[in-house]
Amino acid sequence: MATQSRSAARIRRHARVRKTIAGTPDRPRLCVFRASMHIYAQVIDDEVGNTLASASTIDHDLRGQMDGKNKTDQAKLVGQAIAERAKAKGIQKVVFDRGGYKYMGRVKALADGAREGGLEL
Repeated sequence: MATQSRSAARIRRHARVRKTIAGTPDRPRLCVFRASMHIYAQVIDDEVGNTLASASTIDHDLRGQMDGKNKTDQAKLVGQAIAERAKAKGIQKVVFDRGGYKYMGRVKALADGAREGGLEL
């Protein structure tokens, strides 16, 4: 039995989930990527393959708000920002794609921030 790295296992989990989850023009996919220092979120229409909105902890607009906050609080701010940007494009409902990560910690905080911002997950 061959052992897998954690990242390879996450990619397999994400591929398994992506079989059933797809973004449509009326309900695009909110995709989360979590790195060790930063978190990224994109709203994607999978039928066309376009990214409709994005936000991350390295955005120039959000960079000033990140100072002095822990990573969970930063993820919540990113969730609120992605909700604001999606709503500006006329998007109210999204399908949440946790990217193969457990729904806890920063991923959950981002989802909660997006809900607070007015997105329906």
